[in-house]
Amino acid sequence: MSLKGKTLFISGGSRGIGLAIALRAARDGANVTIAAKTAEPHPKLPGTIYSAAEEIEKAGGKALPVLCDIRDEAQVTEAVAKTVEKFGGIDICVNNASAINLTGTLQTDMKRYDLMHQINTRGTFLVSKTCIPHLKNATNPHILNLAPPLDMKAKWFKGHVAYTMAKFGMSMCTLGMSAEFARDGIAVNSLWPLTAIDTAAVRNLLGGDSVAAMSRSPEILADAAYAIFSRPSRETSGNFFIDEEVLREEGVSDFAIYAPRAKGLLAGDFFVPDEVFERSPTQVARTFG
Repeated sequence: MSLKGKTLFISGGSRGIGLAIALRAARDGANVTIAAKTAEPHPKLPGTIYSAAEEIEKAGGKALPVLCDIRDEAQVTEAVAKTVEKFGGIDICVNNASAINLTGTLQTDMKRYDLMHQINTRGTFLVSKTCIPHLKNATNPHILNLAPPLDMKAKWFKGHVAYTMAKFGMSMCTLGMSAEFARDGIAVNSLWPLTAIDTAAVRNLLGGDSVAAMSRSPEILADAAYAIFSRPSRETSGNFFIDEEVLREEGVSDFAIYAPRAKGLLAGDFFVPDEVFERSPTQVARTFG
């Protein structure tokens, strides 16, 4: 299947994983709405909604940059309406926007707690809810949440209860909505990386350049997302996909292209269940768990 003419609504897609997914779709000639908060260049973070739109157009797609804080229901409603007005509908919703703060219970102020839950859990719920009426009219509709498997082990909570709760909230949207909208043929899945991904979060919060050198590029998630979008929505829902496993199912065996800087073991990501590491041909350092 091709995504030519398909419309993607991506939250937080001005950089990193969201932008990589947008660019992969754009190579087919897809339409992409970038709904994110960054309109002006940030001193520490690359990209704006406008630079992302320019890259999408250069890659062969059509872009709609929309300034949107997904905590604000009116802004989300307007962003979705603009997308439908410009492109005629929505085929794919990607909940990529996320906030992270790895602090223990006593060190987590409630403002930061609220931010993570408003963006991760509430934002995913709100964006999905607003897109679903339009997804019902699509021929192969997908919702994809950049969220982890629900591996309910204390080790994933003990160091950062608030963040894990907020991130697993996104995963619970996958679990519930996949069943709720099964009759409508809307696929609702999660996608999560086996290894750390070289993004601003890794460079600024999760170990800096040393961990970035042990990470894969966002393109592995983009290729995995593309493979998921290409599958029949009625047969592909309720899954907690791991990027490498998706691509191995597609026949990919050489993953070196996704980690050009790696010279040894890659860093395993947060929230990856032990059994996934154990069955993977890729040997990783369990850096985060």
